[in-house]
Amino acid sequence: MAGSAPQDEAFTRFVADSRASLARAAWFLVGDTDLAADLVQETYVRTYVVWYRVRPEGALAYARTVLVNANTDRLRRRHGESSLAPEADVVDPRDATAGVDARDELARLLVGLPRRQRQVVVMRYAMDLPAQDVAETLGISVGAVKSTASRALAALRAQAGAQPREEYVR
Repeated sequence: MAGSAPQDEAFTRFVADSRASLARAAWFLVGDTDLAADLVQETYVRTYVVWYRVRPEGALAYARTVLVNANTDRLRRRHGESSLAPEADVVDPRDATAGVDARDELARLLVGLPRRQRQVVVMRYAMDLPAQDVAETLGISVGAVKSTASRALAALRAQAGAQPREEYVR
């Protein structure tokens, strides 16, 4: 287990550098601010335990994998529920700015996707990862990532009433 001062300092820097990226990805995966924060915290705990084995250049990729796996574990503990709660903490559009409105709409659309499709969309478009990295993280082929992303985007467009793609996926 990690414990030396240089490792602790490196991990502290890693947390500071990766917090925003992991928090955004977690929120898109679960649609709830508090649950996303818990998921990121669980990711950091699991990563810290094996920090001595994590290569610095691969630390963020490792943490992303841990994040997705922690969310999958959470869903399994809930007896296989894979959709977001209907009362996910999305912002009331009347009180929000345009950017928040778009993220709110995206979160609402993501609720309708199966877990694997939601994971692929979040990793490919919210985390801006290449298909190869998504495939490695999820343990599936690049072709499966591409076909899953295609089906997910088609479903999102259908749910959104065929709105322009850039409005929902950045």
